[in-house]
Amino acid sequence: MLFTEQTFLVAGLSRSGVAATEYLLKKGASVYVYDDVEDENVRNAAHKLSELGARVVERGELSDKAEHCDVLVLSPGIPVDHPLPVSFKRDGKRIIGEAELGVLALRCPVVAVTGTNGKTTTVTMIESILRASGKNAVACGNVGKPITSCLQELGEDGIAVAEISSFQLETLYSLCPHVGVVLNVTEDHLNRHYSMENYIYLKSRLFKNSAESEYAVLNYDDPVVRGFAEKTRAQVVWFSLKERVEGGYIADGYFCYYGERVFPVNELPLEGEHNRANALAAMCAAKIMGAGSAAVTAALKSFRGVKHRLQRVGELDGIAFIDDSKATNVDSAVKAVESIKGESVILLGGKDKGYAYEPLFEALKKSGVVHAVIYGENAFRVLNAALKSGYTAVTLCRPFDMAVRVAYLTAKRGQNVLLSPASASFDSFRSYEERGERFAEMLSILASERVKGEIVTDGGGVGETSEIE
Repeated sequence: MLFTEQTFLVAGLSRSGVAATEYLLKKGASVYVYDDVEDENVRNAAHKLSELGARVVERGELSDKAEHCDVLVLSPGIPVDHPLPVSFKRDGKRIIGEAELGVLALRCPVVAVTGTNGKTTTVTMIESILRASGKNAVACGNVGKPITSCLQELGEDGIAVAEISSFQLETLYSLCPHVGVVLNVTEDHLNRHYSMENYIYLKSRLFKNSAESEYAVLNYDDPVVRGFAEKTRAQVVWFSLKERVEGGYIADGYFCYYGERVFPVNELPLEGEHNRANALAAMCAAKIMGAGSAAVTAALKSFRGVKHRLQRVGELDGIAFIDDSKATNVDSAVKAVESIKGESVILLGGKDKGYAYEPLFEALKKSGVVHAVIYGENAFRVLNAALKSGYTAVTLCRPFDMAVRVAYLTAKRGQNVLLSPASASFDSFRSYEERGERFAEMLSILASERVKGEIVTDGGGVGETSEIE
């Protein structure tokens, strides 16, 4: 790509858009930047980039400026059927993402992880194992650090451990991971991808460029993922919670790899079968990259999880507050309630992603969840699913802050307030991270009010008065 001979339009000024712009400017490219969101963060990002040499495009001049650009760098949050990329495609112009820029520039091997749930946990586990074995591994991609921001840190001797989302796969063409990992594929992002068939196809694109010298680490227990073995030339390494497969599995209470006992299952600090599956996947990927069993054991035995994924943020009046803001789909929320010990009041809702919520409430009826506080843009869709499923222990409360307050007042001493929304955060927040941080802030606010005597509660809850009959 001749950076100095082409003009780029970067659409979307989130982390990836800012990183892409900074990278292009360093390469001497002519760069325009645009975002149709007008908030303080976007304004600050645009101002910073303009000082570096980018030209900020206002809404009214977008069509004119886009005509003069050769390449569109599309942020993951903007769908490929948005009018802007559609116009570029119609004119035969190139459309890429920040991840594509990063992959083209990488000089080191890549371990790429995708799937509906567990990506961040698994990527962090792999990074931890590889670092424990003395390797320069860097978690990047959808996990927080854009790939273009890590190029110097990685150099030629590093290992890029990249979380790759379906949104990124829409504009990622050159990725050829030495190890590609697919954790699971369940219903998600159907508002963006329209059908499960499209969603599954995008996930399978992780192996689009793989050859016989690469590896595909696949979940044997997921029938969709198992089918990917027939679509890749890469060497398949399985992981399974149920079968003794060629790869990683559990036997006699141990995590095993090709017959070798690596370490006891009960020494993994994280609860839940999904986390054992994540650990198996991470072990397989790290082993392929040369990590020894001692490094696997040391890293996983000390692993305490990632932020906003079943993270205990505090306690008030004997009620634990658990942040699982990263649970942005039904399957992830179901796994959360299956993992949490004791009874919980759950917070559900946010930005709708196009799937059915009835399976969630069927799972709640079998779990320790005693009440659901429903909030957000999709509140009435979620409420309707609850009623269809016969789950009536619900309270409808649209604003997030009020929902947290109601959940606290509903919970009894010894129970949990669990934020596991089964929805995206974009109705009220920029990201699931911001939503989780606000949840923790609300705990602090409630604690302060409690000290001042502004909240009157005996810890007995208000759940009985807020049920829908």
